[in-house]
Amino acid sequence: MRCFKPLFVLLFLPLLMQGQTTSQHGVQTGDIDRKADPCTDFFQYANGTWRAENPIPASMPRWSRRWQAGEDAKEQLKVILDDVSKRIDWPKGSPEQLIGDYYGSCMDQAKIDKLGIAPAQTMLAQIDAIKTPAELQRMIRQLQALSVSAPFGMGSMPDNHNPGETIATIYASGLGLPDRDYYLKPDQRFQEAREKYATHVTNMFKLAGYNEASAKAAATTVFDFEKKLAEASLDNVALRDPRATDHKTNFDALTKMAPSVDWAALFTESKISRADLNVTEPKFLAQVDKQLHDTPLPDWKTYLKWQFLHASADSLSSPFVNENFAFYGQYISGSKELKPRWKRCAESTDALLGDALGKKYVEKYFPPQAKARAQEMVTNILAAMHDTIEGLEWMSPETKKKALEKLSTFNPKIGYPDKWKDYSGIKISRDSYWNNQVAAVKWNVDEDRSLMGKPTDRGRWGMTPPTSNAYYNPLLNEIVFPAGILQQPSFSVENADAINYGGIGVVIGHEISHGFDDQGAQFDAQGRLDNWWTEADLKNFHQRTACVAHQFDGYFIEPGIHHNGQLVLGESIGDLAGAKIAYLAFQKAKKTNPAPTIDGFTPDQQFFIAWGQWRGDEIRPEEQRHMVQGDPHPIGKYRVIGPLSNLPEFASAFSCKADNAMVRPAADRCEVW
Repeated sequence: MRCFKPLFVLLFLPLLMQGQTTSQHGVQTGDIDRKADPCTDFFQYANGTWRAENPIPASMPRWSRRWQAGEDAKEQLKVILDDVSKRIDWPKGSPEQLIGDYYGSCMDQAKIDKLGIAPAQTMLAQIDAIKTPAELQRMIRQLQALSVSAPFGMGSMPDNHNPGETIATIYASGLGLPDRDYYLKPDQRFQEAREKYATHVTNMFKLAGYNEASAKAAATTVFDFEKKLAEASLDNVALRDPRATDHKTNFDALTKMAPSVDWAALFTESKISRADLNVTEPKFLAQVDKQLHDTPLPDWKTYLKWQFLHASADSLSSPFVNENFAFYGQYISGSKELKPRWKRCAESTDALLGDALGKKYVEKYFPPQAKARAQEMVTNILAAMHDTIEGLEWMSPETKKKALEKLSTFNPKIGYPDKWKDYSGIKISRDSYWNNQVAAVKWNVDEDRSLMGKPTDRGRWGMTPPTSNAYYNPLLNEIVFPAGILQQPSFSVENADAINYGGIGVVIGHEISHGFDDQGAQFDAQGRLDNWWTEADLKNFHQRTACVAHQFDGYFIEPGIHHNGQLVLGESIGDLAGAKIAYLAFQKAKKTNPAPTIDGFTPDQQFFIAWGQWRGDEIRPEEQRHMVQGDPHPIGKYRVIGPLSNLPEFASAFSCKADNAMVRPAADRCEVW
């Protein structure tokens, strides 16, 4: 069963802690390629030796110290899960019982393999038995309760215009390929992907009991149906514009927008109030309505069986897992082998029971002094952003006032939530991994639906505490840093300030900057989708962001394939501004806590090297092509050299000359914040 994910997945005290002591843990000197020139290729210089000595593991599509840290966090989860799963007498409903029995059932590979397709047969038989349009719609609702979002999805989200209220959001879904362009673009790589996908869908149907001819015919039916959905979908660049997906409506208007969908039954069975809601893509919903008339019932049944198999593959026996990996893991991302069973089970436990597992994680791996240190850094970097905004020459006082108001309402969340989710209603046992998946997924879907039509709970988190990642949510104006990312090598209470500010500090600055990137800048201090700019300032802002888009348009991963500057614009603004304001915060910190030269590197050199070592991913060619097509993040190489080549402070730290490759000419230099 595909793990349920909420739809978005999105304090100001300018003071410095006094009397802080700094250890001597500096940069990873062994990672540095000293044959490389930092002013020519800083990506190679900062981490070239590490990448040469640490090839991408067979189970990973990319690798760096940053990704290694994320996998190390799963090793930490394994310690916890191995320990709690040894006991089978935990109190029923306790966090230990839930995560221990869930993980234990997941680890019973022999039992799962013996069952084969059997756990999914009941649902497949029910789909086969559909005889009427009403039964078809009932099945769509059943599948959505299992987080099989086909042909559309529904999740909770704060209202774009009143973030204090959470509403239902209906969004485009139901595709098996990564996005619409895989169905529509004529490029050879997309044609190849379509051929590989047809083979994959055929193989999955064969595993489900179809013969060769019927499996091929089913795969053709699936692709043809999904292509119609793709034709009515927005592309990845359009999806980045919050106004393009802002279509607030009410229940009555929804029933007129897609009258063939039984919305009354969906909302009633889901226990969702018929309050205001948002439809992200009305054109897509119109296509769904059209296909409820135009597509024959047998084709709908084939499509729904595929979507169920697709969502369930990793919960079934090894042949299904292996076939699913062969397409998505190997072909799309380039990984060579599956992750070990324990790691996949740890990831699944975290995805579905993340607060129960997260509570154990932070108790063991995130001490109070780490949280205090991270909070101090966030405060300092917010202060640096405040100074940056105040000092802008291109922004009028009127817009500055609004920007500073927004900054003052930022809500940082560090490490873990103040209130843990209560999973006591979930029935988990050691007997059946499939039943545990169903129970946990249903609980998460129901819990998300329970938020709709109610005041927004600002204490909720969109990531679990062990997650090695971070995010900014513009509707809540919050920056969130789970305990899983506040680990070595980017952050430690034992690191020199230069390492913490150059590592996690740039990440903190990056997330703060998202509040003022091309998307975040459209939301005001209250999180409302509302323009707070003067016309002249907004024009100036767009000219500056266009510089960044143009820069990244020029970054190629191979001949003929380059980044789409508009797709990666928000993340690239975040990296550029994040590096700048983290550097400024580090300069302030040095005034009260002088930074030493370590291993011959000045404090400023350490700062920039720390970023290059944290972000320096080696990425498989397949994953690079996948990212360039649909990921709003640039590949690691350009996340290192792109922002730093715009910073005079970097050039000064390494005594670079004006004509060096890592120094963009003044006329081409990009600066947004």
